[in-house]
Amino acid sequence: MSAWLEQPKEILANVGEGAKFSAKIMGQVYSLRVLRFLGEGLRQAGVLITSSTVVIWGLVFIIGLQCGLEGAYFTRSIGSPAYAGVFAAWCDLRELVPYAFGYMMAAKVGTGIVAELGSMRISEEIDALEVMGFDSVLFLCATRLLASWLVLPFMYVAAIGAGFFASYLTVVEQVGDVSSGGYLLIFWMFQNPPDLLYSLIKAMSMATVIVLVGCYYGYNASGGPVGVGTATAKSMVVNLIMVHLIGMLGTQLFWGANPRAPIGG
Repeated sequence: MSAWLEQPKEILANVGEGAKFSAKIMGQVYSLRVLRFLGEGLRQAGVLITSSTVVIWGLVFIIGLQCGLEGAYFTRSIGSPAYAGVFAAWCDLRELVPYAFGYMMAAKVGTGIVAELGSMRISEEIDALEVMGFDSVLFLCATRLLASWLVLPFMYVAAIGAGFFASYLTVVEQVGDVSSGGYLLIFWMFQNPPDLLYSLIKAMSMATVIVLVGCYYGYNASGGPVGVGTATAKSMVVNLIMVHLIGMLGTQLFWGANPRAPIGG
């Protein structure tokens, strides 16, 4: 019986340690202690911009194409092709763009953080920082969280624009069942500024969790190169689970009780 309880106990222990570690990092950012290493934070922001922006925008653009295509042919099948903008608006802004953003953050940024910090841990670079009197969590983890908060809101809003543009190209230029003006009229009718804010909150919640999980697994990696690989795989699994949980809870919280759909009288 005790053998059956070992794994749940281990999972709960890891969750507790991860929550404690994450709270420490967020406290260092909120208390502005991270500004002690502002230069490192800005460097990490630059790395995030140059290494991840095009990849995230490219994936979101493809998702926008798919939303537009599905919306165009679905509304054609029920005899209302002029309303393809409804499907595209909700698909892009509320659901698939946040999920695509979370997936790419987990696959590109989260695993990169684990690999980098894990390599520093097994090569004793983190121990060297501690010996020199540096707060290694502040220098290595809090600066990465600060960088993500500085850069990702703007990156995400631009990604939404890429998704919108891709859906427009598909519905209006490729399928061509509705005019440009007719598509845009319906498209903007079925969304409003709060929807953009809620979508941004969903995406930034995903990004924050992904960065914190990556920092936790990377900072606490052990067991040599194999251990770093194992930590990277674990972080990816945890992040994908958290992306779906945040997406589901965000949709229920922001649109579950009131979808704000101007349909009918």
